[in-house]
Amino acid sequence: MKGVRLPEKCLFAFLGDEVDKYAEQVKATVADHFITIDRLRPIYIIENQGEQLCLCRAPLGGPAAAQFMDALIALGCRKFLAVGSCGTLVDIKENDFLIPTRALRDEGTSYKYLPASRYVDLDPAAVEKIGQGLKEQGLPFEPCTTWTTDGFFRETQDMVEYRRGEGCQVVEMECASMAAVAAKRGAEFGQLLYTADSLANVEAHDERDWGQASQAKALHICLRIIHNF
Repeated sequence: MKGVRLPEKCLFAFLGDEVDKYAEQVKATVADHFITIDRLRPIYIIENQGEQLCLCRAPLGGPAAAQFMDALIALGCRKFLAVGSCGTLVDIKENDFLIPTRALRDEGTSYKYLPASRYVDLDPAAVEKIGQGLKEQGLPFEPCTTWTTDGFFRETQDMVEYRRGEGCQVVEMECASMAAVAAKRGAEFGQLLYTADSLANVEAHDERDWGQASQAKALHICLRIIHNF
C-alpha cells in the first residue's frame, strides 16, 4: 500500500457482502487491498454526497479490526464511523439501533493502545453526530454501554448476568479495540450498532434472524450520517 493516500472519512462496515454489493453498484474505485491471512480486503473509494469516502468491509474481532483501522489511519483516514450488529444482554427487540457511549474492555487489543482501565469512553462528538444523524432520518435509538469480548464461546449465563450488573446492555467483539486505536492515534471514532441475537437467557439463546434485515438499511443510514463527520 506504499504511496496510497486515502480520504479523511472512512465507513468501516461489519456488514459482510452488503459492502461489496454496494461498492459494485456505485462502481467504486479500489484504492488498494489490505492483506489478511484469509482474503484480500478491498479499500473502496466512493463518491458520497459530493465528497470522497473510504468504504471498507471490516473483519470480525478486535485484533483484525484494529490492525486494518491502524493501517487506514496511516494512509490518511482520520474520521471513522463503524457499523455492525450486537447481541442483546437485556430485553431489546431485534433490529433496534443503539449508539455505544462506552465499551467494557474484555479483550486484549485495547490494552496495547491505551493504559489499563475497565472501560473506554467513545468520542462524545462522534456520539452526538451519530445521534443527530439518526434524528434527521426519523429513526429511534438509544445510547448503550457495550461489552467487547474476544471469547465468543465464553458468553456464559453467569458472565452475562455479571455484565448486566455492570451496566452493559449489549455484546460485540470490536468496539473497545477500535475506540482505543482511535484514541491512541488522535482519530475520531463512533459506532452505530443494530441488535441481532438475544443472550438475555443464554440457556435459551435466541438467534432470531441475526439482524439480517438491518444490514443494507444500516449501510445507507451511515452513508448519510458520515457526511456530517
